[in-house]
Amino acid sequence: MGVDLLISHTAGMKRVVADRGYDSNCIRATLREQGTMPVIPGKRNRKRPIQYDERRYKNPWRVEAMFCRLKDFRRIATRHDKLARNFLSAVSLAAAVAFWL
Repeated sequence: MGVDLLISHTAGMKRVVADRGYDSNCIRATLREQGTMPVIPGKRNRKRPIQYDERRYKNPWRVEAMFCRLKDFRRIATRHDKLARNFLSAVSLAAAVAFWL
């Protein structure tokens, strides 16, 4: 599964914040085995509600909003640059314009 690759990169993290699409007992158990606390709300059709840290779950929208704002810049949305170095420079410049000015 693709999620196994993602979980393998979370070793050593205190918490993992994910949305309802990652709500599974297997994923939760794997995260807890490696010492990571899952902050994943349960799907609406669960018979027993899942307890999670609602306060920590409210912040990821800021990251999504940042990516949405960066995609307003055509050069970044289309990945116009071929070199990673140039693309990173364009992202840095767009971030400075979008969030600082």
